[in-house]
Amino acid sequence: MMDASPFRAGHVAVIGRPNVGKSTLVNALVGAKISITSKRPQTTRHRLLGIATFPEGQLMLVDTPGIHREQKRAMNRMMNRAARGALDGVDAAMLVVQAGRWDDEDGLAYDALKAAGVPVVLVVNQVDRMKDKTALFPYLAKVSAGRDFASVHPVSALKQIGLQDLVRATLAHMPQQDALYGEDEITDKSQRFLAGEMVREQLMRQLGDELPYATTVEIENFEVDGELLRIGAVIWVERSGQKGIVIGKGGERLREIGARARQQMEKLFESKVFLETWVRVREGWSDDEAALKSLGYHD
Repeated sequence: MMDASPFRAGHVAVIGRPNVGKSTLVNALVGAKISITSKRPQTTRHRLLGIATFPEGQLMLVDTPGIHREQKRAMNRMMNRAARGALDGVDAAMLVVQAGRWDDEDGLAYDALKAAGVPVVLVVNQVDRMKDKTALFPYLAKVSAGRDFASVHPVSALKQIGLQDLVRATLAHMPQQDALYGEDEITDKSQRFLAGEMVREQLMRQLGDELPYATTVEIENFEVDGELLRIGAVIWVERSGQKGIVIGKGGERLREIGARARQQMEKLFESKVFLETWVRVREGWSDDEAALKSLGYHD
């Protein structure tokens, strides 16, 4: 007997203010870690496509930098343009918010989606962290009032709660068509790009409050040597004083960054990895449009 429901496939922008768990959600739906995560806002700097394939359809999830008000540097302006640009040509959008919270930046993200004219699915993430569970329904009523959401989904991306209903509801907005990617494809980004992101994830996780935002990673070398991947990564900082902080006493911090990044690469690439890292100075790279482009940043 044939399945009555047609296969659906389409693109979904995943939008929200910084640090609400957009990348964790994309990773959970894709079933693999393709977007880096940390507790710091603005960990995601690039637009990335996560491909989530299910028996009933395929979602191409466009993970984006968080939309934020402050546009101090070229980097921040580029990230905002990337987030807004993700709305071009999508079939629907997920607005991801933190359970119990709605502020000006959430409103900014909603307004951008409303202007794009696509169905907006509200994803209320981190419901597992709400201490007072009775506050959830009043909160949902409050944020839904006067706003046009196609559906509302309380979820925990980290604990994978509520994701099946979210997938089902989002697929309903996708066009009826065959899968656009193979079942084993999980992202449009290259292994080279993902390797750089995994080094940067460790910088975000292991350095102090300000320094991660003054660092970026460039993969200088990516070679397949039989069953081994040989990868050379340059960590760029903006001032010479920052170089010693990244390297750490006796090179200890840089070794730790490299070791943890290598473990993540081996897990995702399913291959042994030999990783070398260097730290170099490029003054003012984060506020220089030309430098950003040369380092692989695009809006």
